[in-house]
Amino acid sequence: MRVLLVNMPWSPIDVPSLALGILKRSATANRPGTTAEVYHANLEYTDWITERTEFGKNDYEFYSLSSYFLGCGDWIFSSALYDDPSWRTEEFTAALGGKLSETRMRRCHELHALAPEFVERTAREIVAREPDVVGFCSTFQQNTAALAAAKHVKRLAPHITTVLGGANCDAEQGHAAHRNFPFVDYVVRGEGEAAFPRLLDVVEGSGRPRAIPGLCWRDAEGTSVANPMAASPLPPAAITSPDYTGYFERLAASAARHWVEPKLVVEGARGCWWGEKHHCTFCGLNGTFMEFRSKTPERFYDEIMELARTHRVLDMYVVDNILDMGYVRTVLPRIVDSGYDLRLHIEIKANMRRSQLQTLADAGMIYVQPGIESLNSRVLNLMDKGVSGCQNVRMLRDGAETGLAVSWNYLHGFPDERDEDYDPVIAQLPALEHLRPPVDLSARIAIERFSPYFSRPELGFETLRPDIQYRFTYDLPESELYDLAYVFEAPERGIGRQTAQRLNDAIKTWHEAHASSRLTHTDLGDRILLVSRRRAFDWRTRELTRPVELAAFRLLDQPHQPAALARKLTGQLAGAAVDEASVQELLDRWLEWGVVFTDAGQYVHVAPAAVNEDLLRLEFMRRATAADEESPAESPAPPAVAVS
Repeated sequence: MRVLLVNMPWSPIDVPSLALGILKRSATANRPGTTAEVYHANLEYTDWITERTEFGKNDYEFYSLSSYFLGCGDWIFSSALYDDPSWRTEEFTAALGGKLSETRMRRCHELHALAPEFVERTAREIVAREPDVVGFCSTFQQNTAALAAAKHVKRLAPHITTVLGGANCDAEQGHAAHRNFPFVDYVVRGEGEAAFPRLLDVVEGSGRPRAIPGLCWRDAEGTSVANPMAASPLPPAAITSPDYTGYFERLAASAARHWVEPKLVVEGARGCWWGEKHHCTFCGLNGTFMEFRSKTPERFYDEIMELARTHRVLDMYVVDNILDMGYVRTVLPRIVDSGYDLRLHIEIKANMRRSQLQTLADAGMIYVQPGIESLNSRVLNLMDKGVSGCQNVRMLRDGAETGLAVSWNYLHGFPDERDEDYDPVIAQLPALEHLRPPVDLSARIAIERFSPYFSRPELGFETLRPDIQYRFTYDLPESELYDLAYVFEAPERGIGRQTAQRLNDAIKTWHEAHASSRLTHTDLGDRILLVSRRRAFDWRTRELTRPVELAAFRLLDQPHQPAALARKLTGQLAGAAVDEASVQELLDRWLEWGVVFTDAGQYVHVAPAAVNEDLLRLEFMRRATAADEESPAESPAPPAVAVS
């Protein structure tokens, strides 16, 4: 049996498809005599469209990632799905006219008009390869492109079996796609490693479709049937390793090779160990299976090393929704000792300790996404995040100190949040401008399928409607769109637009000031030296020398309330009784300096430890100034301070 797996736009071009790499290996490993290859239609599109338009890297990133909650990428290929180059152009323009620039709007219309030609070309290429089965992946903004290609393949070659799967096909979404688009023969819902080889048995005539959990198929009368979803997720041992053969060769021949540095995608775990206990109210990432499962440390390490050796690529995305904390003690130290200079991207929890972050940095996990989302504890409690505002600020500080690039988003619009939750955060953001800002301005939350906000209306979103992007993309009644959609419209909750604007004005200033801002500390034992260069603070250096100051600053490495800080200081400083009032006076002074951040009655200092170069530069400048004052013609002495 010949299987062709198709990766349509707008799948990212800098990485191979993990899903199709897994299906490729599972099909060939479980079915002797079966051949499987991946057709990289996303790269084909890049080459095709750049020959016809002034299309570039930023354009592809916009449709692949940035415009997900606008639906631009799916609308582009709706013209091919409905065989109409002008499909719902007026509706699209009316819906997004105030959200897209004129240039971006023109590009959307241009690509929309050209999409039918590309999909027809893709279908001919697929049919020419004479597959028995064509599997289309649909994740994020791939849905209309995948459906359109399946439709055109079926039109050219009705005998070819068409299959759809991926994150857009979980639960009700998959059944809606199957019953509304008859050119899709089967939809695989849920994890595909076990289901897809069994489906190939069905196509070959040796299996029964009703026996495959989650499968959507048609009975003798042509009625769409959706088998019940699997009762439990795959165990870790059954999670298949991907086969990326062909991707890097195809990228090397593509115009996209000049746009991106290719990366590998690796997977150590599925599900979320935090979400099993406390499902974050806005998160719909794990679909129907939240249960956390991870590969053995030995297997995960071996997979990472094997992929690096095979493809000679050191940049990797670890797609786990959350890091298995056991890997910090097992897998990561082995990576440190491996001699491979890996650069990995990983999602973590924001309450990790500095020593753990240092292990991540030493292992090459230099890009982390800790799911910060807010700097206010009350709002974080509404999300059920399990961290405080001070812990999130500590993460930003420790990330800067350990050399990690922290990627995070600021969200608002949670039921029961108040304007006053944001006032103290906005007031303190100038003190944080030396730390990594959120990747963009704060965004009002979207209601996602599988999130508690979607499934539990008592949490504050009683009335939901499929997002407008589905209405200008698909020709379906709203009841069907409700099952097909992942993102939903809901009444605005939480803070008003004025407070949201004040927050975003402060974040915008943070972005502008970040590159030139600095706050560091150096602990020299008998004194702590603070160096600041931030637009909102006019001091440049401060020295802490009193024993109570030194001890308090060191304790504020972790969040403390004033009363607890006073008790610990009294215990540390022999013969001295430190009362809460004097501690509060100290904290207030440091708050004026922008040296501490406070939230929910806790305080934490925000000054990462200085690297040697910072201290040496400071000492050099200090001695140079002194030398100039004494004898402008004399060269300054070399710096005398050494810091390990």
